[in-house]
Amino acid sequence: MVMLFPWHGILSFLGGGISIGLVIWYFLRKKVDECEQKAKARVKIAKKEALCEVKEQELRFTEALEKERDIVESRYGNLMRDLAKREEELQESLQKFQMEKDIVEDKALEVERVKGELNRKKYNLDNLRLLYRRRLLQITEMNESEARVMLKDEIASECIDEVRQIRRDILGRSLEDIEGEANRIMIDVMQRLSSVPSTNMSAALIKLPNEDIKGRLIGKEGRNIKSFESETGTTLLIDDTPGTVLVSSFDPVRREVARLSLIALIQDGRIHPASIEEIVQQTKVRVEKEILLQGEKAVSKLNLKGINQEIISLLGRLYYKLSNNQNTLEHSIEVAYLCSMLASELGMDPYIAKRCGLFHDLGKAIDCESEGSHAEAAAQLLKRNGEDARVINAVEASHDEVPSISVYAELLKIADRISATRPGARCDSGDGYVQRIKSLEDIAKTFDGIEDVYAIQAGREIRVVVAPEKYEPYEAQALAVKIRQRIEEEISFPGKIKVMVIREERFVDTAQ
Repeated sequence: MVMLFPWHGILSFLGGGISIGLVIWYFLRKKVDECEQKAKARVKIAKKEALCEVKEQELRFTEALEKERDIVESRYGNLMRDLAKREEELQESLQKFQMEKDIVEDKALEVERVKGELNRKKYNLDNLRLLYRRRLLQITEMNESEARVMLKDEIASECIDEVRQIRRDILGRSLEDIEGEANRIMIDVMQRLSSVPSTNMSAALIKLPNEDIKGRLIGKEGRNIKSFESETGTTLLIDDTPGTVLVSSFDPVRREVARLSLIALIQDGRIHPASIEEIVQQTKVRVEKEILLQGEKAVSKLNLKGINQEIISLLGRLYYKLSNNQNTLEHSIEVAYLCSMLASELGMDPYIAKRCGLFHDLGKAIDCESEGSHAEAAAQLLKRNGEDARVINAVEASHDEVPSISVYAELLKIADRISATRPGARCDSGDGYVQRIKSLEDIAKTFDGIEDVYAIQAGREIRVVVAPEKYEPYEAQALAVKIRQRIEEEISFPGKIKVMVIREERFVDTAQ
């Protein structure tokens, strides 16, 4: 008997196994998902705890820094208060000392004056005795004509001081009339000219968007900064100052090229030797165009014709040069206007005067290889370009290196001084101011009989106190002239310096 294979049993077995496997897989999958969710939750909690801990540490550090800063500021404030208090005490002591010194000096001066007065009276008394003896002797021996001659000589000697005073009064009135007319012309010209004080600065300070730019400007082993300095001919100063770098160069045109190139490099973002070379070359072309544009603007503003392109380019270079913080091109344009107005007031050619004023500082834009001063270099350049002889002489004589052959040279000197000395035109350094004051006082102290010297009004006036027993009134006036001549020969200064010689006599008596 043949047995049949139990297919239905096998199928039932397989179905049950698959069902059990699916159930097991479901529970295992659910367990794995729960484990994953728990792990993610733990990671999230750990991150939050770590972040909280970092914030707490940062807060504690910030609080510690704030406390330390408060302590330092408190100590600094105490130190500054102590310093201010000590300075006030020292200032009070100095004032007391100065007052006592002035009192002692006044008493000593009074004693010296009384002593000198006594000596002079004694000397005059001896002279009078001798004079009377001689006159008595002469009277007993002379005739009528000889007596008349002696009387005339005596009257002339007694009246010589009055004659000198009359002469001074007449000359003074003439000089006052001339100075009044000159002042009127000057005031009219200055009122017609309105110019803006110069505010350009010589330092090229570049602001950076972030501190990372400094490292990129330096480059690997400094190749970027070396390439930049080589291409521009300037020095790039990078220090710890936040957000800035400094471009340094004695040549203002090179400094401007470096400043514009550096700004372009920072904006472009590509900082490497090849891009540095490319941008610097582009900037040089741009600056040369700007130079020509500035020169053409100056010529057009003054309505001048027939000026060579080389001269226009040099005028544009003056735009980047400063003299005591005064823009040289603006100064030249201002001098040209002043010369033109002065020439018009005096009935001269304002066009020639205007060219004199515009070209007078042209030599400052010529390369340093040229020989001679900047006035001489400018004169040679103008001569090569066929400029008017009066203009050439005015430019060359602007610093008294050659004699003037026309009035235009003197007009140029006057206009140059007006432009240089007007309020806000130029600024001077502290060292230069101290040196000028000291030089003025030293010149006055070289003369004999000087008791004291004071340079006041920022060096615009010097007052000299002389011993009255050593200087008569007319001698004091001559001393003022000598000091003025020495100042003009030895010191270079804009404007005028007033010299005042003070000779004081005091006569004291007591009524009882």
